[in-house]
Amino acid sequence: MNVTLIIILLCIIMSAYFSATETAFSSLNRIRIKNMADKGNKRAALVLKLSEDYDRLLSTILIGNNIVNIACASLSTLLFVRLLGEDAGASVSTAVTTVIVLVFGEVSPKSIAKESPEKFSMFSAPILNFMAVLLTPLNFLFKQWKKVLSRFFHSSASQGITEEELITIVEEARQDGGIDEQEGDLLRNALEFNELKAADILTPRIDVVGVNVCAGAEEIASVFTETGYSRLPVYQDSIDNIVGILYHKDFYNKIYGTGRGIKDVIRPALFITRHKKISQLLQELQASNHHIAVVIDEFGGTVGIVTLEDILEELVGEIWDEHDEIIRSVEKLSDDEFLVLGNANVDKLLELLGYDEETEAVTVNGWIMNELQKLPEKGDSFRFHEWQVSVMEMEERRVKSARICRCEQC
Repeated sequence: MNVTLIIILLCIIMSAYFSATETAFSSLNRIRIKNMADKGNKRAALVLKLSEDYDRLLSTILIGNNIVNIACASLSTLLFVRLLGEDAGASVSTAVTTVIVLVFGEVSPKSIAKESPEKFSMFSAPILNFMAVLLTPLNFLFKQWKKVLSRFFHSSASQGITEEELITIVEEARQDGGIDEQEGDLLRNALEFNELKAADILTPRIDVVGVNVCAGAEEIASVFTETGYSRLPVYQDSIDNIVGILYHKDFYNKIYGTGRGIKDVIRPALFITRHKKISQLLQELQASNHHIAVVIDEFGGTVGIVTLEDILEELVGEIWDEHDEIIRSVEKLSDDEFLVLGNANVDKLLELLGYDEETEAVTVNGWIMNELQKLPEKGDSFRFHEWQVSVMEMEERRVKSARICRCEQC
């Protein structure tokens, strides 16, 4: 009887071991383990090796766990039948064994292993590796059986991690404190960078500041002074016919005060369509040593411009220099109220409000026009989910600013 109790106890301990190991290996941080292995941790290297063949690992755990659980149940039944008789013994054995295995062999060890999966996986790795070698014949049979089932059910190979899953991982790491908010924003921006197109970040035609190719030196100098820009688009007749880019240093070093025109110093412009991905555009700008790209439509007219600074801001956030007046496109007044400029990016605004919705508009101004189905006027408003959007200021035919607040707070 004493020997039977000892064997039952060992079975429960092994059941707890296998249950905890399964949880530890399924929830461990592979990146953390890989870093530890790269630094020379042999246990971490063994964990990494075992987890790379997860089918073999899982088969070993499940086979071992089932063997000890079946052995525990069988021995417990024999013990209780011997003590209480065949009828009562079988019933009592089932009830007692189920509770003990459930509490001490399943729930408790899994809960403990979940708290420190890396530590427990490194602790259990040597024993598990020995068990995997011992159960190699059975693991081989199960592997072949899995192949048969995969063909029957047309199972496909794993597609790997997606961009959306990576973004979720970044958000979880930020919430858990693994990375700070700034690092999280930078990682998220980098992941979303490849999806952005020129149309998403361009300065629209109406806001483009340029100079006529026939403009005088004093007029051009005045534009440079007023805007603080280091480069200006040069057009002939209208902004729809941009012929090049004038650099601040070229103008003042070679033209200003000489009485010459600017035709000889303007540099070629880089022309792109609005559908150009900014990741590709960045490479083109670097390769061609350009800092500005002119976005044109199907008729050859100017849609707007994209600068190298615009692209970099999508990665690192707003870049301000000594010439810029710092103006926030979205100002958070409270958790329930925002003041936004008409030229603010609508996708970023909707993301801030907690929505992932597709819209044809690029700016808040275009979004408001689409929602109202007319040219906006001061005082116009509409409801967007639980938010009230109100036009606060107009600038000619464009929304200059709008107020967004929760309906119950407006």
